[in-house]
Amino acid sequence: MESSVSNAGPYRLLSPLGKGGFGAVHLALDAEGRTVAVKVLHPHIAADASAITRLSREVETMLRVRGPHIAEVLDVSLEGDRPYIVTRYVPGRALSTIVAEGPVKDDADLLRLARGLAEALAAIHDAGVVHRDLKPANVMLADGEPYLIDFGIASALDLVSVTDTGAVVGTPGYLAPEVLEGREAGPPADVFAFATTLAFAATGRPIYGQGPAPAVAYRIVHHEPDLTGVPSWLVPILRDALATDPAARPTAGQLLARLGAQRPVAPATPVTPAPAGAHREEETVELKAATVPPPDTRSPAEIAFARRRDVVRRRWVVGTCAVVGLLAATGREHLPEASLLLLVVYGLALLIDAMFGLAAKERGRVVLDLSAIAGSIVLWWALSTFFSTFILLLAVGAVLFALGVLVLAS
Repeated sequence: MESSVSNAGPYRLLSPLGKGGFGAVHLALDAEGRTVAVKVLHPHIAADASAITRLSREVETMLRVRGPHIAEVLDVSLEGDRPYIVTRYVPGRALSTIVAEGPVKDDADLLRLARGLAEALAAIHDAGVVHRDLKPANVMLADGEPYLIDFGIASALDLVSVTDTGAVVGTPGYLAPEVLEGREAGPPADVFAFATTLAFAATGRPIYGQGPAPAVAYRIVHHEPDLTGVPSWLVPILRDALATDPAARPTAGQLLARLGAQRPVAPATPVTPAPAGAHREEETVELKAATVPPPDTRSPAEIAFARRRDVVRRRWVVGTCAVVGLLAATGREHLPEASLLLLVVYGLALLIDAMFGLAAKERGRVVLDLSAIAGSIVLWWALSTFFSTFILLLAVGAVLFALGVLVLAS
């Protein structure tokens, strides 16, 4: 009985991550020890044969959807009394939780969020899937990058539908007018939800207000959104995406194209005319304009890959600095020549890399390399001075064991 509670098929459930309209989400381990997210469907959905049938039809498509900003579906089991869906685990925080602490004020972070969500929607729509439940709680942020979760499940199970009582199931503040009126929810409904989610991130509040669900739904259908507080560069994009007519909204691909060329522009500061020194103010303004870097023309996927590469590189440099310092300190007493040779080779390798960084005008890369060289020397001196060779050998063994465990786990 215990195994049925702590496991879903071959997946070992570790701890609950949350609960939604479809089921409870658990952090889990697969058969190879990798972390995944497992959504165990609620009993009333598992007992609904028509719902399971609809989900079965969508499974093959959901498994094909891939993208750098999507928590992909990895496995699905709809057999038995505990059907479940397995997705990639994103070790981040929900956008709703982050915005609860304050809106996203940095334009660069907001643009990164918009690009990531637009790319995720484009990938989902290209595969013929409609999310239908895009909202801040279904957007995870990890290392500053957004990831869309729960895609396709709402579409398959018709979460957003009119019930027998006439009530709409879902989150009204993020539902498109056509959905609230009982019409078909297609990709334009996701675009509308994209805009409301992004506006919520920028302002820290629902743009159609709060209150009873019928009141919010009425404002979505009949009133204009309140975009007060949204940066000026983002307002035109959101207004187009919030059009009442679904046909008038841009597609996710068009949003991505507009955001790819978009660069946040700071509001202009009015200049007070001054008879003396006016030409100097004009020269200063021109100089500042000339030093503004050109817009980044890379795709969101390329930008995300570059950021991830920089994070991995920083971790690698810091890790090798610690290992080299430890190994050199261990051999200082009995193998002094080898100890110094290790430090010299490591230092030369980082100096060469720093020169490449200097040529590429990557100041952070140069500073990191030089800091790692100094850090390895300081660590070598400190460890060899205050610890015996035996203790250092034990530390080397522990590091090698840990590295072996990490290699096997990966």
